[in-house]
Order: sequence, then C-alpha cells, then structure tokens
Amino acid sequence: MNISVDRKPLRCLYNTPLLHQTYFWSQVKENQGFEAQAYELKVRAQGQLSAFYSDDMLILLHPISRDSQIAYVPYGPALTPQSGLEGEFLEELSETVRPMLPKSCIMLRYDLPWKSPWEDEEMPEVQLQEIRINYGTENHSIRKAPSDMLPTSTMIVDLRNSEEEILMSMKPKTRYNIRLAMRKGVQVRIGSYEDLDTFYRLYTDTCTRNGLNLHKQMFFESMYRTNYEDPNTGFELLIATLDGIPLSAMFLTFSSKRATYLYGASSSQGRDSMSTYALQWEAMRQAKKAGCTQYDLFGVAPSSDAVNHPMAGLYRFKQGFGGSMIHRMGCWDFYLKEDLAMQLASSEAADGGYHLN
Repeated sequence: MNISVDRKPLRCLYNTPLLHQTYFWSQVKENQGFEAQAYELKVRAQGQLSAFYSDDMLILLHPISRDSQIAYVPYGPALTPQSGLEGEFLEELSETVRPMLPKSCIMLRYDLPWKSPWEDEEMPEVQLQEIRINYGTENHSIRKAPSDMLPTSTMIVDLRNSEEEILMSMKPKTRYNIRLAMRKGVQVRIGSYEDLDTFYRLYTDTCTRNGLNLHKQMFFESMYRTNYEDPNTGFELLIATLDGIPLSAMFLTFSSKRATYLYGASSSQGRDSMSTYALQWEAMRQAKKAGCTQYDLFGVAPSSDAVNHPMAGLYRFKQGFGGSMIHRMGCWDFYLKEDLAMQLASSEAADGGYHLN
C-alpha cells in the first residue's frame, strides 16, 4: 500500500468537519493535560507511481499508568481506504507510526470515522468482525476495542434548507414541542465563561439522574482556555431559561461546515417546559447563522431496537429532529506491547461502560 508519515505542527492540521481531528481540539485536550501530536499522511494511489492521497491525523497520548499510555486517534484517520483494505491500511499505518511514538505507548487506538461495513446488516460477533478486518493483513494484528470512546452512531441534520423546511422535515411531535416551548416562554441565550457554573450544576443533575460518569468542571473549562485561531472552528455555550431559571444547556461546536452538539445538560425540574427542544432548535439556527450546512446530533443508539443501549433514550429524542443516520466503525486497536495491551483490554472488558472523551 506504501504509506508515508511525517510529524507536523499541530497548528498545521487541516480544516475538517471532524471536530476531534482539528487544531482546536488538540488545544482543548492539551488544556486537559493530554499530549497531542499531528502527522501528515501520504498513501500511494493503487497502480500509480507518482500519485498520492494526502491527509493528516491527530493523536492524543492517554496515560493509563505511571509508566504506560495509549496513542488514541479520535475520529481518525479521515483518509478512508478501499472497502476490504481497512485492515491492511491500519496495519501499515500503525507500523509506520510506531517508531515516532513514545516507547511507553502500549497500543494505538483508532476511533474510526469510516462507514461501518455492517451498516445495512446485523452486527456480527466480535470474532467475525476481526476476521473480516484482518483479511489480507500480515500479522492479523487489528483487534476490536472492548468499548468505544466516542459515539459510533449519530444523526446529521441537513441545514441547507430554510428554517421552515427544516422544521417541516422533523417529526410532528418534535415540531410541536419546539413551538410549545416557545409558547411557554422558554428563551435560549448565548452564555459566557461566567455561565459555566450554571452549566455544571445542570450537568451534575443530569449525571446523577442518569447514573453517568461525572467529569470535573475543569474538563469543560478547557474549552474556554483554548484560543481558537481558525474562524471556522470554535464553540458557543447555549442556555435555555424559563422566567430566568436555567433549565438546560449545551456546548455547540463549529468545525468547517459542520456544527456538533457536544455536551448537554438539563434540570430535573421544569421538564414539561420542553426546554431541550427549544435548545436544539436554537442550536440549529445558530449553526446556520455561522454558515454550517450540517448539524451533528452526536451520539444515539444504533437503532430503535437497541433498547438496552446507554443512548436508547437519546435515539428517541434525536430521531425527531429529522437527521440522517450514520454508523461508524468505532474503536480498533493495534497492540504495540502485546502483554500490557492485552491486560488493558481485559480490564476494560471487565469494567464495561460507555466512554466519551
């Protein structure tokens, strides 16, 4: 396949709708204490000596102990191989990157944004997935990670139409709830750093109510500590209130022509106000105003039948906004230190859970 890889400055990462592969995101994660690295990729076009496909890749180094870490690629690489060559591509890329990583890295973990080859069929057992991905590889070294760090399924709303056309593409109940929130007097405003305490109170309420892992407030403060230089990349904190009382809030991020609903929170009180519907609608309006053509609802269960999935409730809520479903491949591992990587995988499998980073 012939892949070449070179280090590049983080600020030289390309403009992309994949927020988690941007310079902005690298700075958010560095403000959270992670080390970020950027790489330029060149892949020789099949059957051509002088033609290459080029892209880049952001890697985040995640410490897992005092002496070891994993090299995590969030929603990357974006460069997609031909169908059936995914494993060969990942194996060669991993072996090419390996010498450039710290010796303390025990594995490469790719959170692949590529379309799932099982999108239109029932997901096979993990063993069968691995056989399919490793077809044609030299060492059969690509493993399915025990859990996914970012959502594999999402819904994306097309924002190219008028606001009225976007509303009419929604489910009738969703459209009704948006208008009901407006009639009740719900208002959505753009917040600032001073509103972060408000967001965090709502977020704590949400995590307690749903039994979710609670991030520390500094996790969200890192967004504000990040200076974003690209005018096409950044975020807004939106807060929905009723009679001045905050009821729900969200971080709306922008990357290229895509806006993403990244972090959300809501109060256990005033839920009949339908503030979360008003919040999503205002997010879409703000995204259109910023020139975005897509709105990523960021994370749902893979289908309405996945009732035990931790995002099953979000599927029902987000489906109403009329987006198109996307299924990604999720996390796949390439072991750099077999014994230590297998220990980590076993520990993750025992812990279970669903992780967002």
